Amino acid sequence: MLRKMEKLTSKERLKRCFFHEEIDRPAVYLRMYIDPSDKSYDRLRKLAWEKTDIKMDSGISMASFKNLHKLLEREESYSEDFKKKIMILKTPKGDLESIQYIGLKGQPSYTAKYFIETREDAEKYLSFEYPKVQGDLTEYFSFKEKVGDRGIVTAALGENPGGMVAGLCGTERFAMMSITDRDILHKIMEKRQNFILEMVKFYHKNGVGPFFWMSGEELITPPIHSPEDFDDFNARYDKPIIDLVHEIGGRVHIHCHGKIKKVLYSFLNMGVDVLHPCEAPPMGDVTAKEVKEIVKDKICIEGNIQIADMYEKSVDNIIEQTEKLIKDAFSDNKNLIVCPTASPYIFGAGDKCFDNYKAMVDTVINYSNK
Repeated sequence: MLRKMEKLTSKERLKRCFFHEEIDRPAVYLRMYIDPSDKSYDRLRKLAWEKTDIKMDSGISMASFKNLHKLLEREESYSEDFKKKIMILKTPKGDLESIQYIGLKGQPSYTAKYFIETREDAEKYLSFEYPKVQGDLTEYFSFKEKVGDRGIVTAALGENPGGMVAGLCGTERFAMMSITDRDILHKIMEKRQNFILEMVKFYHKNGVGPFFWMSGEELITPPIHSPEDFDDFNARYDKPIIDLVHEIGGRVHIHCHGKIKKVLYSFLNMGVDVLHPCEAPPMGDVTAKEVKEIVKDKICIEGNIQIADMYEKSVDNIIEQTEKLIKDAFSDNKNLIVCPTASPYIFGAGDKCFDNYKAMVDTVINYSNK
């Protein structure tokens, strides 16, 4: 067992997680992307702010797909349960259209038409010129001031090149075009990669860092896509981005759900610093212990208590899961941020999951390496 450390601030603890250094206890973080109007989660919000290690996400507007593309939008009535949202992206070669149905009663939204469904659509998208990277960074610096020693602020790089293109096409169409039109998919990914590289340079020039996040890799993972596709569409474009972040002294957090066991070495070779959520079966295919055996001290595990368990399991079960996670992934006193696999997702059910969240948080905080 490593020596017992003095208690760290949340800011220092999270920094050491990103930089793979020894910490006094596992960090504990709650993803809280929930509707602010849902007051049932107020106690949970208070718990997160007062007792956990806080990561606040911030970024320039162009890290957002919507703001980058300056979409034209309109909404139409559709049914009692859904409204129809139409988005138009204007390009020199013609308009691209996406149609979504937005749930009005807490149901998940779904896309009925994607921007890219044919090679012609892809060529239209390629004709669209990305604007120069610029943006207001006030939010980032105000977040840093607000969080202080309670945590860190991560700057958005947005969707990775592969994930953005897969999202433009939709799962089925992207899989088909990866066979019939692979060349043009790569051209769009290269375009996105160049933009993100410029974004990293912009951040660095303006004093933003060292913590960055990116997502989207989960759209090109097994079993829908092979490990070879993961490398060709994800690692190929992500590694130069991560390398540049490392060159400027930064670190990168990647969010990727799903069955990642067959691509863990790819994340390792890409240089990913923090990986969330590392899901065990049945949602994923790899345990925290297996992840630790593969990545050792090179990647910080953020995870991996299944979000559904916060609503469905007992307090004792959550305590048991948390203790096992720490045992399996924290033997070297490094590289573990205990966290649910996702944000709370049931509207109005904040009181139902609160005790489980508190049990998880308290178990981590009360951990001792003596």
